[in-house]
Amino acid sequence: MGIKESELIITKEGRIYHLGLKPDEIGDFIITVGDPDRVERVSKYFDEIEIKNHKREFITHTGRLGSKRISVIGTGIGPDNIDIMLNEVDALKNIDFETRTINSVPKSIFIIRMGTSGALREDIPIDSMVISTHGLGIDGLMNFYQYEKNEFQNSFEGRLKEEFPGLYQICFPYIFEGSDFLLEKIGKGLIQGITMTAGGFYGPQGRQLRIEQKIHEMIDRLAAFEFKGFGICNFEMETSAIYGISKLLGHNALSVNAIIANRATKKYSSDQYKTVDNMIKTTLERIDAI
Repeated sequence: MGIKESELIITKEGRIYHLGLKPDEIGDFIITVGDPDRVERVSKYFDEIEIKNHKREFITHTGRLGSKRISVIGTGIGPDNIDIMLNEVDALKNIDFETRTINSVPKSIFIIRMGTSGALREDIPIDSMVISTHGLGIDGLMNFYQYEKNEFQNSFEGRLKEEFPGLYQICFPYIFEGSDFLLEKIGKGLIQGITMTAGGFYGPQGRQLRIEQKIHEMIDRLAAFEFKGFGICNFEMETSAIYGISKLLGHNALSVNAIIANRATKKYSSDQYKTVDNMIKTTLERIDAI
């Protein structure tokens, strides 16, 4: 029995609802960027651009980088947009739009996030790059999906609850690992560690403007946390969702973070454009070499 129309929405033109794409319009390497304006900053380095598509806040450019067919998708900010984007990308690859049935042999693809981020520790320089070994979510998204936790996940979450019980008064943190293959190919020689994903930019990341925080000294406490040699390096708003959904769907995911702020030192990049462009070029060179 096919997936119902209300669950998988396909337009009369054969395009998936939010992304506005057809199955033949995306590559096997997917780059995600939160800022839709960053799509063109990535695709200008492609050897060829075949398709440009814009639906809602989702902008997609698909082309070629060397021998690879590659797409860059501007998702907008936040785990909710990642939930939409990744489920729809997977549907484009693994569901027959004519019969609305799941393909018998699932296709695994590569998902690489290129995003900006704020470091939590003083020893992580502004304008550097952090590669996420794990995505630690305090946004709640993956708690809506069914999965069996492995030993690392159970142990990590138990330790975090023991050392930081205040977090568990407001959310249920979860953690997923990135792709070992992509970590080796793209992350070699770069700073690596756990990336924390929040569902907002201000309160959920410990910023206080006019509304008082429930959890005080959040940044210091997170920066001091360590588990089995892994420390929490940075805050952003997509990685844990990308890692969680990709893991459950059988895709290889990696998050590459350009550090444009340091929350411990309260410093901000003097040239974030250059920092982001360096991240883009470095990551694309390493993708091309895979």
